[in-house]
Amino acid sequence: MKEARKIKLSVLDQSPVREGGTAEQALQETLELAKLADRLGYTRYWVSEHHNSLGLAGPSPEVLIPYLAAHTQHLRVGSGGVMLPHYSALKVAQNFRLLEALYPNRIDLGIGRAPGTDRKTAALLNPYNQFNEQDFVTQLIDLDRYLQDGLNGSEAAEVKVTPRSATTPECWLLSSSGQSGVFAAHFGMGFSFAHFINPNGGPEMMHNYQTRFTPSAMLKKPAGNFGIFVLCADTQEKAEELQLSMDMLMLHIRQGKAAGVPSLEKARAFYEDLDESELAHIQYNRQRMVAGTPDQVKAKLDALAEAYNVDEIVVVTITHDFKDRLRSYELLAQAYGLEPQG
Repeated sequence: MKEARKIKLSVLDQSPVREGGTAEQALQETLELAKLADRLGYTRYWVSEHHNSLGLAGPSPEVLIPYLAAHTQHLRVGSGGVMLPHYSALKVAQNFRLLEALYPNRIDLGIGRAPGTDRKTAALLNPYNQFNEQDFVTQLIDLDRYLQDGLNGSEAAEVKVTPRSATTPECWLLSSSGQSGVFAAHFGMGFSFAHFINPNGGPEMMHNYQTRFTPSAMLKKPAGNFGIFVLCADTQEKAEELQLSMDMLMLHIRQGKAAGVPSLEKARAFYEDLDESELAHIQYNRQRMVAGTPDQVKAKLDALAEAYNVDEIVVVTITHDFKDRLRSYELLAQAYGLEPQG
């Protein structure tokens, strides 16, 4: 009989702002959720980078990470991710080497290639960004050298990348397409697939990463996970209600509407005026999420973990009521038998 896969659970937090709420509240909720995840036994806690979005309060993971690490004890804390084309590879390396020196063996550097915003905002963040794949590869080469002190023979050999410490941050490439998986395999980094963005082809892209993987100083064997929206509730009826708010939120994001997480009442009214194309898009979006009772959610996530051939799932949960969000993570931790810490 095949042994059951032992699953680790992690968190991706986009610091969502609910309708009627504030960015300050969203960031305070990020802190409270991190503390809960720390106590419940989650493995890592990643915070995202989004720009020009009033519905998400986290534009700077490198600022939020030390705040969360200082208030937790067991979690790995990191970026999900830093959008590298906006920045200097040297500056990113120094930021995360500093974080690693402050919190040894607890820092993850998750790297993304997507803008995390619209093209106009991306151009303001880095006017020299040509959205060129080769430029990104060059940045990855530089970043790897800066993190591993492998500058000999390069133009940057005289640069002393600081601070020097005994450990280095764990590096992951984040992607909703297959190309970054190829890069992650080449550089010997972890690979996280964003199923919550693209529900198609993820297992195949993960398999490609795993078969191409080249061991590195950072990582000796492949490390993969996938991120997915999860809405876990005590009853199926409650889970379906939470899903209505997500349906409305995700459709509004696609339509470019700067709205926060809608209430259940607003989501119910919203359904009365949808056209066929909007309903079709909602059905597509539901492939990006798992909703239900703990047993229902666990069965679906286990099947996905088997398809991806990974032992870690990164959970993204967004609700209008913060108590529902906390409860979802609690129920999921119980379903997977996570060991509470402290």
